[in-house]
Amino acid sequence: MCGIIGILSEKNNVIPGVMEGLKLLEYRGYDSAGIAALNAEGDIVRLRAKGKLEALKLKLDENPLSGNAAIGHTRWATHGAATEENAHPHATRKVAMIHNGIIENYLEIKSELLSMGHVFESQTDSEVAVRLLSQKLDEGLGPEEAVLQVLKRLEGAFALVFLFRGAPDLLIGARRGSPLAIGYGDDTLCLGSDAMAVGPLSNRISYLDDDDWAVLKKGEVVVRNKENEIVSREIKNLDPVFRFNLGKSGHRHFMLKEMLEQPQVVGDTLKTILESSETRITLPEELPFDLGKAARLNIVSCGTSHYASMVGKYWLESLARLPVDADLASEFRYREPVLDPGSVSVFISQSGETADTLAALRLCGSLGGRTLGIVNVKGSSIDREADASLHTMAGPEFGVASTKAFTAQLTLLAALAIDLASKRGFLSPTEENRLIRLLLEVPKVMAEIIGLSEEIALVSKNVIAPASDVLYLGRGLSYPIALEGALKLKELSYIHAEGYPAGEIKHGPIALVDERVPVIVIAPSDKLFPKTFSNMEEVLARAGQVVFIGDAAGREKIKSPLAGAIVVPEVDPFVAPLVYALPVQLLAYHAAVFKGTDVDQPRNLAKSVTVE
Repeated sequence: MCGIIGILSEKNNVIPGVMEGLKLLEYRGYDSAGIAALNAEGDIVRLRAKGKLEALKLKLDENPLSGNAAIGHTRWATHGAATEENAHPHATRKVAMIHNGIIENYLEIKSELLSMGHVFESQTDSEVAVRLLSQKLDEGLGPEEAVLQVLKRLEGAFALVFLFRGAPDLLIGARRGSPLAIGYGDDTLCLGSDAMAVGPLSNRISYLDDDDWAVLKKGEVVVRNKENEIVSREIKNLDPVFRFNLGKSGHRHFMLKEMLEQPQVVGDTLKTILESSETRITLPEELPFDLGKAARLNIVSCGTSHYASMVGKYWLESLARLPVDADLASEFRYREPVLDPGSVSVFISQSGETADTLAALRLCGSLGGRTLGIVNVKGSSIDREADASLHTMAGPEFGVASTKAFTAQLTLLAALAIDLASKRGFLSPTEENRLIRLLLEVPKVMAEIIGLSEEIALVSKNVIAPASDVLYLGRGLSYPIALEGALKLKELSYIHAEGYPAGEIKHGPIALVDERVPVIVIAPSDKLFPKTFSNMEEVLARAGQVVFIGDAAGREKIKSPLAGAIVVPEVDPFVAPLVYALPVQLLAYHAAVFKGTDVDQPRNLAKSVTVE
């Protein structure tokens, strides 16, 4: 979603820092960018550009800015097209503002302001906030009182940062629903969407709670809550990983780098949940409730995290015999869920800021339910608001299409299933040890699959990239991987793709099969292989272009011609989802490269979805 950065310095020109912060926020996805600062006379000067950050940089080269206070923004369009006029910062003569989120009552406020003579320059909902604030300043209010009055009027979700004419030592930020962090550095204060933005100039960080607003002056931060009471928010040392610009390490794309990191990511996540003997699972957090005694689990998530949830449902039900519902967060709270007194709800999000998932967590909390977060970003909203959290060890993920965060989530869910199965008496110590050993072997197998990248690239080039439609089929634990494969292809290459349970091909989707539609069949040698094989033969009988993803034993059983085959090492069915995630990621990646799309920042997509 939109990226926010604001910097206030006692000594230094902050423009380079703002641009660096915007560069680090590119991973969130955006379609325009802008910057505003105060010139030597204290007047607001801003530059905005449609498209990538390079377009803004060119404008900045032509019209250099300098100053000790500035704000910057990358916009992901919601209200109004991706144009320079709709780009942030929005400004009047007295104040400039950047905004992440949606102002739901903007039409009402806009109507009032129009009747007072205000002229709007954009089609955005955001502009009403800066013009309303400007009106309050015209009425004689000071910056702080004016901001407080504006916040009382706004409805919706937002993170806001304001820069004021004639006030080079002042920034004001506010948060409701969308995340906003404060970075503390040497002679520098920052406001940003996340730790990534403020990291290069900060060594400590704090996060605003909902309805907090903060006044930053040189050397001083005052945070107030909704009741305008001064409050204290915990300030933590910033993880060093966020203090340095993490590049692509020589790789063509962040996504490729992150896919190649998956063996290490799985290993690092396992290290946090295994005893030193590597024979028992030990969760790193002391949970405030006994998860093993839960009557039911609700796993709530969005997008790729939802497909991890679906795999987790299979594992938890089959191993721990624990009933599990896997819900899309965007639907969960609108179906008026029934939460049993003994139930626990688990919320999975890479960023920990996903708006729908966070809203669902808050609903469960309001109903008295117990909540557990599984997040990749410590200190994120879900991490702080859940009763307890478990952390994946994927590290920063810049590619909009999630890869290593997905396999880290799977790793943690597999370990959770083993742990609960053992505590609930459905898993013997011998079997627990066997499953743990299987997980420990996954990084090695992943490395072997990475070695198949050139073969996978040929299949992508010859079969997938030329197609307009692609079907993915899988059964059991492979069904969510089929869904994830189809999602990755859609996200990266803009090819229409759908994932189906292989057994459902006869119930409608087979009507789509012809010689122009590749069908990706994910078929490890498990107990369901004979069924999947039969479904594959049905596709082949109708001239479908089948791409088989499976092991050598399965490949030998297929006598019909295939459009392609990706033969992966044979693994136990328990860990197959972790292993088979890699070839479907690589298929989508290479298809996108051959089509020339923007792999790291696909059109219309955002990394951290902080609006509903």
